[in-house]
Amino acid sequence: MKRLAALLPALILSACAVGPDYKRPAALPPEQVRLTEALENGAVVPSPLPERWWQLFKDPELERLVTQALAKNTDLRVAAANLQRARAVLSEAGAARLPTSNVSAQFTSSQQVIPALSRTVTNDFFSVGFDASYEIDLFGGVSRSIEAARADAASAQAAVDAARVSVAAETARAYASACGFGEQADVARETAELQAKTLDLTQRRLAAGRGTQAEVDQATVLVEQARAQIPVFEAERRSALYALAVLTGDAPAAILDSAAARCRSVPMAGEPLPVGDGQALLARRPDVRQAERALAADTARIGVATAELYPKISLLGSTSLGATQFSNLGSAQSVGYSVGPLIKWNFPFSGAARARIRESKAVAEGSLARFDGAVLNALKEAEQSLARAGGAAEREAALRRAMSASTDAARLSRTRFDFGADSFLQLLDAERQRAQTRAALAQAEADRADAQISVFKALGGGWEAAKP
Repeated sequence: MKRLAALLPALILSACAVGPDYKRPAALPPEQVRLTEALENGAVVPSPLPERWWQLFKDPELERLVTQALAKNTDLRVAAANLQRARAVLSEAGAARLPTSNVSAQFTSSQQVIPALSRTVTNDFFSVGFDASYEIDLFGGVSRSIEAARADAASAQAAVDAARVSVAAETARAYASACGFGEQADVARETAELQAKTLDLTQRRLAAGRGTQAEVDQATVLVEQARAQIPVFEAERRSALYALAVLTGDAPAAILDSAAARCRSVPMAGEPLPVGDGQALLARRPDVRQAERALAADTARIGVATAELYPKISLLGSTSLGATQFSNLGSAQSVGYSVGPLIKWNFPFSGAARARIRESKAVAEGSLARFDGAVLNALKEAEQSLARAGGAAEREAALRRAMSASTDAARLSRTRFDFGADSFLQLLDAERQRAQTRAALAQAEADRADAQISVFKALGGGWEAAKP
């Protein structure tokens, strides 16, 4: 025992962790992480992304809804529970560094019949024991398991952040969609009212003998076409509101009386979108961080599997008190103890341990591929969303110019019609063009808002401000 005590510090100091040491994958060169669309898109600027990007829309109701969703969304609650579990697993792995102990107490009573003496002998025995053991982490199996559990906890935290990004973006998207369909329904109503006035004029012209039934039928078609759009837009508006309610943790029926249900103007970020750069994007995206931490955990598990090839050394000790009478417990004759090392070694003759090492290496290779894929996917999503946002902004601007021109044309055509310079068909065509352009503009506004929200989702922002 003296020799063992003298060797113990040396054993501990010489302990090493088997398996590969984790190294973060090398970063891509700057030319490969440059956001090309950000350089060519006048609707964005390279300034850093704000923590609460939804505040750029300057809509109090949107800000309220996103804040509520980040506090009550059920998917976020699931992700938070997974994080708590991962932290508990880390605590459990860390506990393996500490000694384990057991306390026991026992009382037994037995009877033995002795025929020769014609009597029964009763034997009572009282015992109390304490056992302790400590495993020396000589080859780093415990250290690697703690390393893996710590990386798993960080990966779970990144998953929570990724869920926050998604919830904030989908809440903003559902709100913008509800506003957009509400606006389109109002546009359809306005168009139906204008077409109804034209129909009334046509009917009065027919009654005065100046028009034809064909003109009345044509005006009726335009009125009914405009009216047919209203229930479709209203149904889509309510559908978006129901989705918004669930995202914010409420029952679907509760949203119909909220301020969101009364929204008729699509939120718009009036200033150029701050998008930062590619390096900041990869550092901010939680899914990239989640994939990197998963790779670190799987790399550490190679060491855990490798440590199974080597012997495990534990220090064991126990002490006990035993006596036939309870009052004799604690006397010198009742004391017993044992102490000494225990060496266990599962010889890998079957090849199972080495197979688990190969399995762990394969899992780590897959995690490396997933990390590389996460990096490339982040860049792809950012470029795609920036391209679509730029296209949506240009389309909306063009339709606004077309709307101004079609409004002027319709006004001029009605004036000319009143003075007999234009035919009724020319008036109908001008009003039809105006109605179609106004509807297209309303759709373009909704598409532009959706594209802007997609940009912020692709950039991975919003989780920083949502942390408790």
